[in-house]
Amino acid sequence: MPETAIAEHGLIGDLQTAALVTSGGSIDWFCSPRFDSPSVFGALLDDERGGRFGIHPAGPYTSRQMYYPDTAVLITRFSGADGIGEVVDFMPPADGTATAKHRIARLVRCVRGKITFDMVVAPRFDYGRRPHEAIIFGHGAVFVSSELSLTLHPVREPDDEYLAETRLEGNDVHLRLGLVAGQVRGVVLETDTAEPPREIRLAEFTDLFDDTVGWWRSWLVRSTYRGRWREAVTRSAITLKLLTYRPTGGLVAAPTLGLPEELGGERNWDYRYTWVRDASFSVSALLALGFAEEAARFGGWLGDRIREGGSGEGGPLAVLYRVDGATDLREEDLSHWSGYRGSTPVRIGNDAAGQLQLDIYGEALDSVFAADRAGFELPHRGWIAVRAALDWLGEHWDQPEEGIWETRGGRRSFTYGRLMSWVAFDRGLRMASTHGRPAPVEDWTWQRDSIYDQILNQGWHRTRQAFVQHYTGDELDASLLRMPRTGFLPSRDPLWLSTLDAIGKDLVTDSLVHRYDPAASPDGLAGSEGTFSLCSFAYVDALTRAGRVDEARAAFEKMLTYANHVGLYAEEIAPSGEQLGNFPQAFTHLALIDAAVTLDAALG
Repeated sequence: MPETAIAEHGLIGDLQTAALVTSGGSIDWFCSPRFDSPSVFGALLDDERGGRFGIHPAGPYTSRQMYYPDTAVLITRFSGADGIGEVVDFMPPADGTATAKHRIARLVRCVRGKITFDMVVAPRFDYGRRPHEAIIFGHGAVFVSSELSLTLHPVREPDDEYLAETRLEGNDVHLRLGLVAGQVRGVVLETDTAEPPREIRLAEFTDLFDDTVGWWRSWLVRSTYRGRWREAVTRSAITLKLLTYRPTGGLVAAPTLGLPEELGGERNWDYRYTWVRDASFSVSALLALGFAEEAARFGGWLGDRIREGGSGEGGPLAVLYRVDGATDLREEDLSHWSGYRGSTPVRIGNDAAGQLQLDIYGEALDSVFAADRAGFELPHRGWIAVRAALDWLGEHWDQPEEGIWETRGGRRSFTYGRLMSWVAFDRGLRMASTHGRPAPVEDWTWQRDSIYDQILNQGWHRTRQAFVQHYTGDELDASLLRMPRTGFLPSRDPLWLSTLDAIGKDLVTDSLVHRYDPAASPDGLAGSEGTFSLCSFAYVDALTRAGRVDEARAAFEKMLTYANHVGLYAEEIAPSGEQLGNFPQAFTHLALIDAAVTLDAALG
């Protein structure tokens, strides 16, 4: 079967890894034991060699998908010629200790009439590179590779009649399950267990379901958001939580790799890592919703990274890390995979880890400052690390870099990188003043003011009447939509309003925003890309701050129509309106929250 559209997926997870479930009931993406581990199911990127865990009716059907309210429990409903059934998917949340044991729970139910389900469990370990053996035990099964094992436990009462027909095809397990109204069965797929399959009583499964629902609702009740777009904001918050690696507090950019920014193109990256930039943005978004614990956890993760320091030319911080803080991210191609709709290469790892991206220091310091204002004061060791980072930045901010968009066409003096360097020194000065911390205040003040003057002199283009992408051109860049949020200029300063107008003219189509124009500003990669949903929500935020509230609200409402059927966003929107890029993207959901909070406040 052809690859399912990117948007035709829901997300489940247990706070250490996650799975994508198609609207047709197939798990076609799952990595274990962590987000950044090799895949077990990867049909999303290669239908033949990727592997899947599918459950769907045996005959023709239509399907709909929804989340159980205020949870990460996904329900896929099927309508066939003779009845209606559903599959309920969830992963019980793991605790804060890193583990290789994960459970995917799948309840199968006939709601009306009768319906026959076909199930296939076809893992392909290590991105399909490692063979395995499948062994059937009664009505369960075990899948064993040299690195990882899976156990398939059936869900049934001991005295229930056996309804499943099980067979082994190669090393894949197939089941056919006929149900009538009221009958319930299911399976639990467990990773890394030495135990043979066992029959799980329905009561035990129900307890798992109830505990999972209760966990998500008890977490969500802490949200303080009471605005107009509660459903979208709630789903974004749950998605961010699903993308957070609980043992460390690191937020992955997305749970997927290789999903293209252009169909058939080469812009196919691995996003299963923690970017300092993306995760730093999460602090203000989570604090705005009342999730202080999550913000503090990431603050601890970030503090550890700063204290560790760095050995590369990027200074004390790397651009991105594995979820455990490691930096071994060498990029390589999965040449045996065909890619999503033929989009190759399919890359794992990410060479952007070795780039120089100066803006990350501003985002990191801004998140530390936000947490500090929320009451999470920086300890002494943390302050020493901040000082060291700013001392390094003072010697290195005035040089070309790869920039926020991780271009591969050579280094430039990006205006956004300078802007966020200004933010870094500004926030350091504010914290030093507020708490009386020891700091080279005169030097930091000189650095901050020098950057300010440089941006006004070299980042402002008189002919364009706008701040531009870099000092040596006249191209625009949507990253600068964040300028009014930083406090660099007032949100209604004429220079900024003129820039906003220019971005609206050159990069915006209706509510959709391109991050830049690759044709006008080559980035070292072939092809083009869709509009960047992060930037589209940042445009809403900028319009709101500029007082153009009606425009902002219309743009925001239009952006909500581009969400998929369960409220999730990939990285980009194609000219056709199709979602492209890795999915779901944390950055987009963070920007949605920021825009919703800002717009709510403006509307009163």
